[in-house]
Amino acid sequence: MEFDELSNRVIGCAIDVHRALGPGLLESAYEKCLAHELSARGIEFRLQHPQPVRYKDVLVDCGYRIDVFVEDHLVVELKSVDRLAPIHQAQLLTYMKLAGSKVGLLMNFNVTKLKDGIKRFVL
Repeated sequence: MEFDELSNRVIGCAIDVHRALGPGLLESAYEKCLAHELSARGIEFRLQHPQPVRYKDVLVDCGYRIDVFVEDHLVVELKSVDRLAPIHQAQLLTYMKLAGSKVGLLMNFNVTKLKDGIKRFVL
């Protein structure tokens, strides 16, 4: 599946979750509901995927976790905050680099319209 098609399908799932729940919940609630939508549509993913850091040819477990890692290609970082900050973007880009992923989605569910809370990144 092409990266763009995959990210569009994941965004569709997230929009369905946001339409049903609206803003104001914890990130963990959106994560579990998004997992339900992804499963229902046959999209493979892992929640809280451990992401080690490569340091001098050694993989070091530093406790980093990718919120949703979709089909071993797409990094999805979920937020439920008043506004996205530059550190959120930096976090996603770092996870993408560590995972060797070319595409990532940063999603803030604490918005009136989810389309205003989604940013797509391509390396």
